[in-house]
Amino acid sequence: MGKKVLILAGDAVEALEIFYPYYRCLEAGYDVTIAAPSAKKLQTVLHDFVDGVDTYIERTAYGLEAHSSFADVDPAQFDGLIIPGGRAPEYIRLNEHVPTLVSHFFETNKPIAAVCHAAQIFATIPEVLNGRELTAYIACKPEVQVAGATYIDANLHTDGNLISGHAWPDLPGLMREFIQKLEG
Repeated sequence: MGKKVLILAGDAVEALEIFYPYYRCLEAGYDVTIAAPSAKKLQTVLHDFVDGVDTYIERTAYGLEAHSSFADVDPAQFDGLIIPGGRAPEYIRLNEHVPTLVSHFFETNKPIAAVCHAAQIFATIPEVLNGRELTAYIACKPEVQVAGATYIDANLHTDGNLISGHAWPDLPGLMREFIQKLEG
């Protein structure tokens, strides 16, 4: 029986940060479910850096189907969790089901891969990060610290079952570590 992986997403999820893990998990033979506030076609975005602009810019990217709503997901059915960044974490963290879904993976010590702005979700459930270490996009450093965690200034960081990445260029290392933990 193959491993089952849950990806939490929503509109404005960063395209590379969802497509790369999604297809990498499919390539590994995993059963992958993308969950969002509702089962629908999500609008992904592309974040990029442009000379002369102090922060990233955002462009519309590809559509991607969410297979399930957060309300219909039983986290006990999954072996690992991936949380991509973009702007999606900013608003999906307000969904009443997200804290329970995410907390399950911390409580059961199942692998969690979080990249970029995913740390914004953890800020709404600080008990899961208290005393932990992780990296995230630098703009999320305050959320990491408010949640009681130590922000690590690195591209990748692993603290127990939590594998964190700074941004989309770090996806190969993030997914390599996530798959190792999932298979371990």
